[in-house]
Amino acid sequence: MFSQKLHADGVLEVVIDRPPVNAFNIGIAHDLALCLEGVAGRDDVRVVVLRSDGRGFCGGGDVKEVESLSGFEGILGQSSGSLRLSLAILMCATPVVCGVHNYCVGIGVLAAGASDVLVASRGTRFVLAEVDNGATAGAVQALKLMPEKRVRAAMMTAESVLAEELQALGSIYSLVEAHTDVADEARAIASRIAQKNPATMRRLKRSLNNTTKAHELEAAYRAEMSYTYELNIMGVASEGRTAFIKGDRASYGADAPHPPSRKDGGKQ
Repeated sequence: MFSQKLHADGVLEVVIDRPPVNAFNIGIAHDLALCLEGVAGRDDVRVVVLRSDGRGFCGGGDVKEVESLSGFEGILGQSSGSLRLSLAILMCATPVVCGVHNYCVGIGVLAAGASDVLVASRGTRFVLAEVDNGATAGAVQALKLMPEKRVRAAMMTAESVLAEELQALGSIYSLVEAHTDVADEARAIASRIAQKNPATMRRLKRSLNNTTKAHELEAAYRAEMSYTYELNIMGVASEGRTAFIKGDRASYGADAPHPPSRKDGGKQ
């Protein structure tokens, strides 16, 4: 579901490929986290590029898997995978350059928010659709991309935030014209970072994490998830996921109409 390639300059390129829309199931979230956690013991890796092939970066969590598992196994697995992946990116021993194209939904936004440097293509949609799935978490990662009021609006409406807006906010370092340009741009930026002294860069990553209180992410995310667990116990979350599976509400994937955004005045 993802591949790894170590380039000669020390850039480890991790490429997600889970057709049709790169929805993250529980397994891929934990496997990606394990890969990134392992960088701590690899002196040959100077920078990580995390990106996807296919229609878009991430179609969100695999709600069909969550709904198919017995009891609360699905939501517990999805939330633990989301937290572990977020922490693995944020605490990765080396910088992580995240390349995003076309759409970035749910857990994809969490991954982008936890990364060090973000590259995206024009028109890419960032969507926090938790409210439509009876979920409440993700703000702690999204706040690394947007100011508080923008996060509140994005989560309460589940409307897309375009890459152009995030670039204007300073969250996207490089905005490229075409979706197909993301991979090359992410590798180019990573290559420049890889030329720096690796011992210094690893310590800079830790220094920046300390200054920005990255260690608080786990406690904050667990607190956010407590309300999601309540909604699952109440049955509200299952209703939201079932509506999506049955097609009673629109997908945020590649083939769906664009979720409304501020740019288009909220019209679908």
